Amino acid sequence: MKIAVLKESDPRETRVAMLPATVEKLAGMGADIAVEKDIGTSLGLADDEYTKAGATIAPDAENAASGADIVVRLRKPGNASGLDRDTIHISFLDPFHETDLIRAFADAGVSAISLEMIPRSTIAQKMDVLSSQANLGGYVAVTMAAARLTKILPMMSTPAGTIAPARVFVIGAGVAGLQAIATAKRLGAVVEAFDTRPVVEEQVKSLGARFVKVDLGETGQTKDGYAKALTDDQLSKQRDAMARHCASADIVITTAQLFGRKAPVIVTREMVEGMSHGSIIVDMAVESGGNVEGSELDKEVDVNGVTLLGYGNLPGRVPVHASQMFSSNMFHFLDHFWNKETKSFVLNRDDDIIKGCLITHGGDVVHETIRERMEEQT
Repeated sequence: MKIAVLKESDPRETRVAMLPATVEKLAGMGADIAVEKDIGTSLGLADDEYTKAGATIAPDAENAASGADIVVRLRKPGNASGLDRDTIHISFLDPFHETDLIRAFADAGVSAISLEMIPRSTIAQKMDVLSSQANLGGYVAVTMAAARLTKILPMMSTPAGTIAPARVFVIGAGVAGLQAIATAKRLGAVVEAFDTRPVVEEQVKSLGARFVKVDLGETGQTKDGYAKALTDDQLSKQRDAMARHCASADIVITTAQLFGRKAPVIVTREMVEGMSHGSIIVDMAVESGGNVEGSELDKEVDVNGVTLLGYGNLPGRVPVHASQMFSSNMFHFLDHFWNKETKSFVLNRDDDIIKGCLITHGGDVVHETIRERMEEQT
């Protein structure tokens, strides 16, 4: 079975879909691995490191994908060209929004697997790419804000006097938010956190942060652990409470996202203007619409002395470990469905993991939720 691993076409992408260590494991399982030339350049990895691991080097993406049973990349492709019929394509796909791409995969007879859609179940933890990358994003958000802040984060007692610790407010206590909390605490800040899901209060407190409680009435989370969308009235109550905590914070990190939908605006311009001069806000949801009014993708915006950081692809700022985690996730996904006797990947459509992440197959859109969303848009 041939597995092709392609370079990322976006010149801003620094991560790599598969590292030599994972290539070596898959080659040892009997897979034939082809990687695109210079795939590891962004990490300082030479092609010979991949050949030593058991891969062959293809001069370009077309040659790498030719005859491949499985094609692996990190980001979604621009189109479905260059893929043979019945090829299994694995990457992030953003299937709720990339309807043209999904249709193209179906028309090409490609079995498209969307990594965002891997269920958040115990058995799938090792292959949960979304969580592993969000974890790193939470770390980067805090360190990036700390580097821009005109204060230090920890309390410091010196002969010249005592410096008070910085205050960090994290909105959203999912994977990214919890890592942001842990990182800010390790750096010595006083940390508060809010989430619409009361169930995460214990996790927030276990990291040494104060959990901010706001009575929003009926809230909760989906079966996959994502926060449910709030009503307009609930959002209004939440913003009123958030304003007080934002005003006293030196750094605000927003992480609230709704799976498959536009991110809710949580921090309004009025709230931003109520913060102290020199404060920093990191909008981690900027790629899906943004939590902060006025934030812009891949830009820094100044609002009366408050800096809004709206950079996308935060895991790409630590590409060595981001690639390491992605590559490991990919190995566990492939290994889980690998038949050791036939030395091949088995697309078991009865498996709950495959049911959750397989979007197209056999010329059709087979994922029920995505198919219904696409039908609504036509």
